[in-house]
Amino acid sequence: MSAPDLTTTLLSCQNPDPTVRTAAEAALATAEQTNLAEFFVALANELATEGKDVTVRQLAGLHFKNLLVAKDDALQAEKHNKWKAIPPEQRAVIKSTVIGAIRSPVPVARHTSAQACAEIATIELPYKEWPEFLNVLMENVTGAGLDDGVKISSLECLGFTCERIAFTLTLAGGDAPEISPEITDLMLTTIVDGIRADRPDPIRFAAAKALGNSLSFTRKNMENENERNMILKTICDATQSTDARVRAAAYECIVQIAFQYYDKLQAYMQTLFQLTFATIRSDEESVALQAIEFWSTLAEEEMELMDMAAELAEAGQTPPAESACVGYVKAALEHLCPLLTETLTKQDEDVEIDDDQWNLSMSGATCLTLVSNAVEDAIVPHIMPFVQQHIKNENWRYREAATMAFSSILEGPSDEGIGQFVNQSIPVLLEALSDANDLVKDTTAWTIGRICDLHVRSIPEETFPTLVNGLAGKLLSETPRVSSQACFGIHNLAAAFQNDNAAATSGTNALSPYMATLLQTLLQVVDREDASESNLRIGAFEAISVLIQNAAPDVKDVLMQLLPAIIDRLGQSFNMPALTNEDKEQKEGVQGLLCGLIQVISIKVTKEELMPYCDGIMTNFLQVLQTKNATCHEEALSASSAIANILEGEFVKYMQALQPFLMTGLRNFEAYQVCTVAVGLVGDISRAIEGAMQPFCDEIMSALMEALQNSSLHRSVKPPVLSCFGDIALAIGAG
Repeated sequence: MSAPDLTTTLLSCQNPDPTVRTAAEAALATAEQTNLAEFFVALANELATEGKDVTVRQLAGLHFKNLLVAKDDALQAEKHNKWKAIPPEQRAVIKSTVIGAIRSPVPVARHTSAQACAEIATIELPYKEWPEFLNVLMENVTGAGLDDGVKISSLECLGFTCERIAFTLTLAGGDAPEISPEITDLMLTTIVDGIRADRPDPIRFAAAKALGNSLSFTRKNMENENERNMILKTICDATQSTDARVRAAAYECIVQIAFQYYDKLQAYMQTLFQLTFATIRSDEESVALQAIEFWSTLAEEEMELMDMAAELAEAGQTPPAESACVGYVKAALEHLCPLLTETLTKQDEDVEIDDDQWNLSMSGATCLTLVSNAVEDAIVPHIMPFVQQHIKNENWRYREAATMAFSSILEGPSDEGIGQFVNQSIPVLLEALSDANDLVKDTTAWTIGRICDLHVRSIPEETFPTLVNGLAGKLLSETPRVSSQACFGIHNLAAAFQNDNAAATSGTNALSPYMATLLQTLLQVVDREDASESNLRIGAFEAISVLIQNAAPDVKDVLMQLLPAIIDRLGQSFNMPALTNEDKEQKEGVQGLLCGLIQVISIKVTKEELMPYCDGIMTNFLQVLQTKNATCHEEALSASSAIANILEGEFVKYMQALQPFLMTGLRNFEAYQVCTVAVGLVGDISRAIEGAMQPFCDEIMSALMEALQNSSLHRSVKPPVLSCFGDIALAIGAG
């Protein structure tokens, strides 16, 4: 393709006319297939030629990059192999042209060239090819007389390269060669030169980002004490930059070091302690967030190391010295906890509750949760004074912060460590459900839900009725967010009665007096006009499902009254208007959830009780299976399994109508979860109808064989397929 033609074709790829655009894309694909090396040369020239339209240069560079990149691992490897197949002398010309464009006076061309060069370097550097790459970049960064923009683009190129190499090494596991020390030395020398304190801030920022991306494969440099000291000093100096972007990028590097090199931190912890604490206390939010992330990462690392040590101890082994947990987080509690509780009071008033925008108070709460999990009971004396002092504070910020602090430490400590405070908190929290501030109510409902999940045994028995009624009272009258949290609380409260053997003996449990009202109210929640907000509708359905699953025998009448109402709702759902894609998704989501409710009710009743409703149930399921929604199919097929298990031989009357949808599910290799459920349904039906399975077997066996032979099918599906063959064989043998 000639240069004028390529220019025109690249611009045509942006044409709003789909006919023109499609023809241009086809022309580029033909050029790629006809002679890939020449096509790379042509694209490189378009990118590098000064005076060309900047849009064309950018499009050429991006198309060049995309010829080397793919989301699919196999396609990525294929693209890399095609590049390697180009003769070295041709590759040299292409590389020289592309890397030359990094010195372009046009910023867009420089930036695009940096991206294209990074993809080539990702392929070649691990194999010690293209030695000129790092030499050119180092000259660009350290050399005098070059524009700052060139230095920034060169450092960006290094950053992109490090990021891509780290990603490909992760994908390849142990199959890819290690990056040689000579290469990492040159990379780090260039980056550290760029991050020097006397450099302009934009250059320091690009260098700091590049350093963060390089840390995952510079272990040999980090093992060397002198080099490690130099790297840490450089990063710590950058945290004092006058530019917030540089400071934040420096802390991102520190977070990476905590994650990658925990065993190397000891000599630097006093400095990092002082730096991060000062930053959390007084720096801009974007920087403080990264400083908090350092402590979150430390807590996660220490949890992992302690878990590993516990596993080794069980096996009679001792963890290696480099895997020892030093306990930095526990040692810092006295100073860290007041700092984190202070961040909790910095809620963002301008952000809607439903936005879930990451801010200082949310980051502090997440960090506090991780710290609590890492130090367990030791957190309680450091946080509970703050909670007790401020949970009834006149200032809503302190009320919400105290509630969030309490919620954040519920998971780490034992019942013995925090149980007494849980016991005392219930009346206060129930009162706070009616707070004048929405955020306080939201956090309170979330906290109650967490208590029901993690410390239900610490809830006083006499408080149970007030708790249930308090949560139920927030289901219809509050904002979707608060009502959703109330659903979460009821869900967890009901889940606490799982495996409740006493109910089987006595015929009842503590939920029974409230079951009818809760189910009725939750169904009203499903019908709220705003139920699609804050996951409210799904939360209500999930709460209904768990209530049914853990219902005691004495509320069976309630369930039998609920069953026809659910079947009727499912039948009516097919008439719901669906004018937009959002309407359609909502409609199909409801249908899937209703199928799930029918399934859990079916398991709680007898065959005789269920039989009168089965025709209506299966008719609705078959209609659900006509939608083009994988989740709906999964739910309808799974619920059909429950019906088959209960009806046993009498399920055969539905087989003729079900068979086409069953086959579609078995051959749905892309949505492998649907395929898995369909395979399970075949096994359940085989056990249910036994010899009556014979007429349907040929087609089913053919689909199962296709599944085994399909190389792209998710590996988790194949063991159930093999098991299914056995179910079918036993069924036919029994017949």
